[in-house]
Amino acid sequence: MIDTMRKVGLPLGPALFLLVCLIPPHDGLSQQAVYCAAVTALMATWWITEAIPIPAASMIPIVLFPFLQIMPSAKATLPYANHLIYLFMGGFFIAVCMERWNLHYRIAMHTIRLVGTSPSRIVLGFMVAAGFLSMWVSNTATTVMMMPIGLAIIKACADITGDHDLRHNPFAVSLMLALAYAASIGGLGTIIGTPPNTIMVAQIDKLYGQTISFLDWMKVGVPLAATFLIITWLLLTKVLFPVKGDILQGKGAQLIQAELAKLGAMKKEEKLIVAVFAVVATLWILMGLVKWPIFKGVSDASVAIAGALLLFVIPSDLNKGVFLLDWKTAVKIPWDVILLFGGGLCLADGFQDTGLTKYIAGLLVDLEGMQLIWIIACIVALNIFLTEVTSNTAVATLMIPVMGAIAVGMKINPFGPIVAACIACSYAFMLPVATPPNAVVFGSGAVTIRQMARTGLWLNILGIIQITLVVYFLMPWVWGIDLTVLPDWAIPKK
Repeated sequence: MIDTMRKVGLPLGPALFLLVCLIPPHDGLSQQAVYCAAVTALMATWWITEAIPIPAASMIPIVLFPFLQIMPSAKATLPYANHLIYLFMGGFFIAVCMERWNLHYRIAMHTIRLVGTSPSRIVLGFMVAAGFLSMWVSNTATTVMMMPIGLAIIKACADITGDHDLRHNPFAVSLMLALAYAASIGGLGTIIGTPPNTIMVAQIDKLYGQTISFLDWMKVGVPLAATFLIITWLLLTKVLFPVKGDILQGKGAQLIQAELAKLGAMKKEEKLIVAVFAVVATLWILMGLVKWPIFKGVSDASVAIAGALLLFVIPSDLNKGVFLLDWKTAVKIPWDVILLFGGGLCLADGFQDTGLTKYIAGLLVDLEGMQLIWIIACIVALNIFLTEVTSNTAVATLMIPVMGAIAVGMKINPFGPIVAACIACSYAFMLPVATPPNAVVFGSGAVTIRQMARTGLWLNILGIIQITLVVYFLMPWVWGIDLTVLPDWAIPKK
């Protein structure tokens, strides 16, 4: 199916590009705005079908924007070095350093042990551990790292019960699904936890000059992630795949302790990484709470890169020239996501500079007066089901400028539609192709597509309700904003 999409997408992208270019400019729609829409159609098609690698498609504006007189090359390349890209890069460096010294594995094991070792508690422990790690480490790395632990526990359970048909074992199914879903949900907690969050913060800064700090986002993201982790756990272990009694026969604690014993005592390197991470996280939070002179002009990105540089500087073994982080490890960060950020930010600039945002907003004035809560619910539903079949980063990159235009057209605060769309991009629970964690656990053989689709559909429905309520009620309260009013900073410049 994917190969077919690529074959179709490769010629379809240029065809749509040429078709949109033929639209005649008219009142409110300049020739450059038409060209910008054409470039968007090309990029969207190639992103969705993955006709060429997503990061390669993300560099299209660098070539086409100057040739089409949308913006000069010097300006088209600037978004690829946006300061928020360095925030994400710094976070990635810290994450791969944790992985190098196996610190993330130790954190996971201790978390599971603390939560409990009965079957339902083990599922909860896995979710808490995966959710917390995913706030700082990529959701794919989190899932790949924790899946062998989960499979070892499932195998022990199968040996005890004599039932090795994993797909009909409710404990096995709930544990594997819980791992995938928690890795996706946990990333919502921080700006660097999942690419859509960073894309959103960067585009809001680019489009409107408004800054969402690390702490600002955590005020919304952490309650959102925590409540949905609990909802997911209850749905899996109490409703869809309940486990009766202790099928592990009290051996859960023994299994976890055996994994911890393999790790041995905490190494010097792990302690140093914890110290660096603690300093970085503290500064991220402090800068949102206090306005000390030393923080003037310092952004979350500066702190992230400072933490990464410390990891390059602090030695593990000075005599052997070994440091906590080396470049061989550092190059493993997802550079493709960084290029995607740049492409999305450049596209957002094109929307603004050509007046395309203002034109789209003008088409949506008829929506003014419609109940805001229903608009948010519709936006959430659209993006949730769209991200089931398309890269969540690509969906976020494409939809955020459009959501901003919708807000202007309706004369409401852009934060409502934009944040709703961004969060929804992480709620991909139905299909193995929807997000890498789903694909990883599906590959374990413990879950069928039907089981994942049924569970995911329930979570999508519950997610639509939860995101709508959080964006409509919690976000305005913690950020002190009014979603029903279009602020001055969001009004398009004439």
